[in-house]
Amino acid sequence: MSPASVNRIPSARPAPAASEGVIDKFLDAIWMERGLSVNTLGAYRADLLALQRWLAQRDTSLIYASRADLLAFIANRATEGAKPRSTARQLSSFRRFYRFLLREGMIQEDPTVKIEMPKIGRALPKALTESEVESLLNAPEISDPLGHRDRAMLEVLYATGLRVSELINLRQNQVNLNQGVLRVSGKGDRERLIPLGEEAQRWVRDFVNGPRIEILLERQSEYLFPTRRGDHMTRQAFWHIIKRYAKKADIGGKLSPHTLRHAFATHLLNNGADLRVVQMLLGHSDLSTTQIYTHVARERMKELHAQHHPRG
Repeated sequence: MSPASVNRIPSARPAPAASEGVIDKFLDAIWMERGLSVNTLGAYRADLLALQRWLAQRDTSLIYASRADLLAFIANRATEGAKPRSTARQLSSFRRFYRFLLREGMIQEDPTVKIEMPKIGRALPKALTESEVESLLNAPEISDPLGHRDRAMLEVLYATGLRVSELINLRQNQVNLNQGVLRVSGKGDRERLIPLGEEAQRWVRDFVNGPRIEILLERQSEYLFPTRRGDHMTRQAFWHIIKRYAKKADIGGKLSPHTLRHAFATHLLNNGADLRVVQMLLGHSDLSTTQIYTHVARERMKELHAQHHPRG
């Protein structure tokens, strides 16, 4: 799907055609360069259109905005209650956009050069304990075909650390049960092979040979974990499933769609896995993204020390 087809955000007043065309050109360029997802491209578009609308009210063009214009926009967002993390994401979008304009020779100076990113604390992902993961995995009612599917999905998620989007779009031809591996194309179309443990292999094999057939009846589907319509599950639907099973398993705290991905990484590191291996399994392009899990493991070790050491 071309970035130009990403749903456009309606504005209070019509956007100048020239600026709109430049936004489309920018999105097409970064889509071709980096293979970004439609959601990411949509976020870039929303950020740029928000800035464009604000500038238009001040008779200023998006293309020729100055550093002072951008600082005023950021200050206005802060007075409206924008959080630093949200502001940082928007500023990142603006930087990439104006660097593109500079590279294309459309502007002579990047207005974002001397604007500092707001300081934000890096939030640690919620990490379930191994016993909590076990409770979550046992929550689905496997006598029901859909419950069996959900159990198999949770097992695969915890065994591989897949992103939720990768899991729900997983096709049968991406799974090799004889070799015990998955082949996944993640962000930026980077392909990786991930080992599938024996327990997850067993659940997938049992699901494919029985409950999956009951779910589909006479339908055909390329997806490993289909809905009754033969389509893949949506992210929102899977998120609701996780929340329902977490409640059933009596797991408190705020969870995220990546809860089992976080648990996968944290438990590997807790048990001595090499950080580079975890990076490769997760499909992170930058090791610094994976390093956050070392902080999670370190916090867990502190908790265990405080709980069990006589002088903790």
